[in-house]
Amino acid sequence: MAQNGDNAGAGPDGRSDPAGGLVSVRRARPLEGLGWAVVKMKAEARVVLDAALLAAYEAASSPHSIRALKSDLEAFDLWCRRQGLAALPATSSQVAAYLEARAGEGARPASLSRYKASLAKIHQLLGLPDPTKAELVKLTLAAHRRAVGSAQTQARPLRFKGPVKDVARDTARGLNVRALLEASGEDLTGLRDRALLSVAYDTGLRASELVAIELAHILEALDPEARLLAISRSKGDADGEGATAYLSPRSVRAIHAWQEAAGIAQGPLFRRVQVRRYKARAAVKPRRIATISGREAWDLAKLRGKPAVAARTEYTVGEKALHPGSIGPIWRAMVTRAFEAGALPDLTRDDLDRLLTGISAHSTRVGLNQDLFASGEDLAGIMDALRWKSPRMPLAYNRNLAAEQGAAGRLMAKLG
Repeated sequence: MAQNGDNAGAGPDGRSDPAGGLVSVRRARPLEGLGWAVVKMKAEARVVLDAALLAAYEAASSPHSIRALKSDLEAFDLWCRRQGLAALPATSSQVAAYLEARAGEGARPASLSRYKASLAKIHQLLGLPDPTKAELVKLTLAAHRRAVGSAQTQARPLRFKGPVKDVARDTARGLNVRALLEASGEDLTGLRDRALLSVAYDTGLRASELVAIELAHILEALDPEARLLAISRSKGDADGEGATAYLSPRSVRAIHAWQEAAGIAQGPLFRRVQVRRYKARAAVKPRRIATISGREAWDLAKLRGKPAVAARTEYTVGEKALHPGSIGPIWRAMVTRAFEAGALPDLTRDDLDRLLTGISAHSTRVGLNQDLFASGEDLAGIMDALRWKSPRMPLAYNRNLAAEQGAAGRLMAKLG
């Protein structure tokens, strides 16, 4: 990285970085994260990075957006290096070739659009011509959408009673939230997971919003057994206007049990639980000195013996919130435990393997969305409950249910 336009390719501490490109920084200041990722990109000519502009962009963006942009830039730079090309500034033909390469690796149209947007953003921040505006890039994306379709793979829903028509009256079946909650253990991990899943289903929060919950965000409600959850910021609320979600008495009880067992008085609600398991050990009888050979190392334990130790498990609750990336694996672990405990009796092992591949952190949001639709809520109510800004996603999530419960579905059901 260069300081004040000199020594292009020097690192953030002023030392030479041979892997870097000809990117200089307008202000002499150490760079981290996105700034350092840009500095390391291979450039064809001197490119000036305005550190103040970059800092302002990072402050105005969510951490998730910054991580995604940084990841996209690093991937593009790596591809360019392998092709013997400079990543900055990129040409339209270069971007089109990159998108075709990623499509060949299985990237979906939505992912390709994100890569295109990331390259457009970094060229904008660096004051460079945007290569993604070229007709070649647009046609490349259009061709891929035409070839594979633009529908995104939907997370498998986690509905409260599973795939039922009447959420209120039908008996739970298949993969369902109720069974997962009932199958959760009473140890610290089980208590946390039960509270986590119950809150996730009640609120439809995304993973990043779910792990951001703190005790101070839980407010009193008119129903003394229920609570309200203050959501300070979400993906669709970049300006931090805030929103409120409902926590059922079921979730309140689960939160209280987890909080009491974990000893959490303030700060993040959902935290990592470290589990250490120790095997049982039988008692060791003491030995007399005369029975110990001189070839054996001197060991007081041989003389004194060791008491029997029962098997035990120790739990340590962390101070920091769970990582958003841990939510999906937690759901899948809960599904597996419930199946092994016999709580999902109408599923086979093949069903389990098939279902697990679609479970993600978004499954509870999709499940709540579908349960609201199945219970007769209109689109406006669903959008309000899940804080959607556009009807596009809730309609997409309910597409299959809408087909089954729509006019044609109702007619065919009558015809038999």
